[in-house]
Amino acid sequence: MGKLRVYFGYLILILIAISMLYPFFVMVNLSFVKNDEIFNQAGNLFYTGLTFENYKNVFVQIPLSRYFFNSLLVAAVTTVGQVLFASMAGYAFARLKFWGRDTIFLIILITMLIPPQVNIIPLFFLMREMHLIDTYWALILPGLFGGFGVFMMRQYFLNYPKDLEEAAKIDGCNLFESFFRIALPLALPTVVTLALFTFVTTWNSFMWPLIVTNSESMRTLPVGLAIFKGSFREITLWGELLACSVICTIPVIGVFLLGKKYFINDIMQGGVKE
Repeated sequence: MGKLRVYFGYLILILIAISMLYPFFVMVNLSFVKNDEIFNQAGNLFYTGLTFENYKNVFVQIPLSRYFFNSLLVAAVTTVGQVLFASMAGYAFARLKFWGRDTIFLIILITMLIPPQVNIIPLFFLMREMHLIDTYWALILPGLFGGFGVFMMRQYFLNYPKDLEEAAKIDGCNLFESFFRIALPLALPTVVTLALFTFVTTWNSFMWPLIVTNSESMRTLPVGLAIFKGSFREITLWGELLACSVICTIPVIGVFLLGKKYFINDIMQGGVKE
């Protein structure tokens, strides 16, 4: 009975995985099909007449390489900044004692309850007053700080062994050396998990880049893809759109595969209570 229950659980997981992977497989398959044959081949998952024409055309019709570079630069810098600042703030709130610590942390938690859409207008006016509209700074700065990252890192450092701090002091390490040499490397699974969340969120961001960018050279991939779709008048180039969508997913999949081991370890550590 126990084995039957396990097999049934595996069957459910397999069905869920297939239901989630099927649309992605269809998107990849149809991105290699010519526009005039897409709707005829939509149900054929093993179409043999595949072509790279859609991928070649999309690089000619729009500056896709520029969009890709902008998205990659913004996502990478934002991820590094978010991880660095959130780790330092989380360590301070968990391990250091200073006046107003709990009150400040409570305020940070409250900011997590505010919908992101509420902050768009104040942030836009702030960027405009700083003359940062249509620059990389406008795309990067708002994402460098976030309450979720601080909360996530603080929860990890609350369980950080105090003996390691004392051993570091005995060895002559100051606060920053103890953090960067000992605490941060031990928090690698949590750091990678935060990095994955930040990278995916920033990479898929649409509303903020749409508002603060004006020139074509500053557009990110989601914005460029939406404008490309809106440029159609008579015939929708579904093949090119699907090719763009596939290209958009490649970095996200690559980043997840690189950090998969640490991501799974962090989930397992969070689910085990000693």
